[in-house]
Amino acid sequence: QVHVVESGGGLVQPGGSLRLSCEASGSIFSINTMGWYRAAPGNQRELVATIASNGGTNLADSVKGRFTISRDNAKKMAYLQMNSLKPEDTDVYYCNIKGAAWDLQEFNYWGQGTQVTVSS
Repeated sequence: QVHVVESGGGLVQPGGSLRLSCEASGSIFSINTMGWYRAAPGNQRELVATIASNGGTNLADSVKGRFTISRDNAKKMAYLQMNSLKPEDTDVYYCNIKGAAWDLQEFNYWGQGTQVTVSS
């Protein structure tokens, strides 16, 4: 069993910053990709940013230059630094991890999400 927990969401004014954290725990042999997605309730999740085990990143065009994704492999954590936030960044943000368990079975897990609200 693998657990994924997000933290760091909240209410921020336009132009402000937030840092989201994602912690993975459980039967984890390796983590390949860690990523952040977002969605309004009832809508499909869209990619925000992903980071591979070698540090390679992929960011959505809408957040390039404002958001940064990073990870700490030893701690099994990923971070999303969000700067210059806009009202349209308001969403529930979900962490996703893809990897392999100790029995070498591949897994794909999601956290429960953390709300980010950008409003004055």
